[in-house]
Amino acid sequence: MIQRIVRRRAALLVAAAAATSLVVTGCGDSSGDGGSGSKTVAVSLITKNSTNPFFVTMQQGAKKAADAEGVKLTLAAGKEDGDEASQVQAIEDAIARGDAGILITPNGPGVNPAIKKARDAGLYVIALDTPPDPADTVDITFATDNFKAGELIGKWTATQLAGKPATIALLDLFNDKVVSVDYDRDQGFLTGMGIATADRKKNGDEAKTGSYSGGTYTIACNEPTNGAEDGGRTAMENCLTRNPGINVVYTINEPAAVGAHKALQAAGRTQGVLVVSVDGGCDGVRQVKDGIIGATSQQYPLKMAELGVQAIKKIANDGEKPKTSAGLDFFDTGVTLVTDKAATGVESITSTDGAQRCWG
Repeated sequence: MIQRIVRRRAALLVAAAAATSLVVTGCGDSSGDGGSGSKTVAVSLITKNSTNPFFVTMQQGAKKAADAEGVKLTLAAGKEDGDEASQVQAIEDAIARGDAGILITPNGPGVNPAIKKARDAGLYVIALDTPPDPADTVDITFATDNFKAGELIGKWTATQLAGKPATIALLDLFNDKVVSVDYDRDQGFLTGMGIATADRKKNGDEAKTGSYSGGTYTIACNEPTNGAEDGGRTAMENCLTRNPGINVVYTINEPAAVGAHKALQAAGRTQGVLVVSVDGGCDGVRQVKDGIIGATSQQYPLKMAELGVQAIKKIANDGEKPKTSAGLDFFDTGVTLVTDKAATGVESITSTDGAQRCWG
């Protein structure tokens, strides 16, 4: 594979970027060796979209690393969460340019054949944030432990209920495709609550009523949000129509949580409802401080992107590949619970501390 990457370096400055892509060249000397005695390495970052603050921050992290490492960076993105076609085209463009590697947050299994084609062509492919299914579709994944992220907010929620019955709205990512970040967070949340799950890689197949670690529960709904504010609002409205007594709202991310809160406000149902999420962006941390979100699991997209760019440059130059974290099939970039209502037995930081680490 490394030999194929080396043969492609001569083509790194050929081929124009696609219309949806932006090329950013890191600082280096005029010899084109990035100031390190090695030839310039080209990397593509392909995110799910270019509007979510999480992915905007990831792009910023990649730019920063590219500048520091003398890497030629191309940015591309889907038009929205779930847009596999744009990501496939961006992968094809990276192959045509002769890039050394690709960093991608996959929008779904529809991109897997294109990823295989890229790897067969000699590109090293690293998934960021969202491991593909199966995980070995890519060479390695740099990501949050999304199951742990869900588990943390689930454990926190169970303690806050203090034995009261839980009527739960699960506001997921999709209902028309299976993506690991979606089921990992959902199933992690239920596990943290002490609710038995069936297939850990499938949302919605758990018992709709039963017992959690502190009392009884009812799952009112599983609704898709597409990870967007408007999707979160619509999903919450649908859930409230089915069961106006919802007192726990799990959301796939903070934009969906904002939408859910607006729906609860419009229905006059914000009092006594716990909203929890995953992201840890600066807006989300402020929502924790303001009491809109009770707790969120903070991720570190800047770190994912920086490590990804550095890894591909290192592979292209000397063949040294990154390794997965112990006991996991990906490299864990960390997760921290942010809440201003600390719970016994659940490690967390305050929103003030979270603001020091947040992004976006």
